[in-house]
Amino acid sequence: MPRAVEQQHESAACTRVDDDITRAFQVLGKRWTGPIMSVLSNGPVYFVDLRKAVPGISERMLSDRLAELGAARLLVREVNEGPPLRVSRRLTKSGEALSPALRSLGQWAREHLPDAERSSRS
Repeated sequence: MPRAVEQQHESAACTRVDDDITRAFQVLGKRWTGPIMSVLSNGPVYFVDLRKAVPGISERMLSDRLAELGAARLLVREVNEGPPLRVSRRLTKSGEALSPALRSLGQWAREHLPDAERSSRS
């Protein structure tokens, strides 16, 4: 590639990332966050049920991610006094506002990302 074209291409590729995208992915870009938000988009969930719904996540990691999502005001923790005492999580209005984007991402993945099972059989 001629040097002038290479330099022009490098300059165009070096635009600064949007600050809002950076903030969004600081929260949503962490492992497990998307699947947790997806499960919660269907309504309130108890911790044990959430852990079952997200295969492979440890209790500690789930607890950490829920705390982070709570700090970001995307979900709330609700205590049902019982008996028995039970704690559930549900999305806030801000968290619910992500549901259409999560559904769109799921659709995009179905259409554009290779299926892990099909890829391993090929």
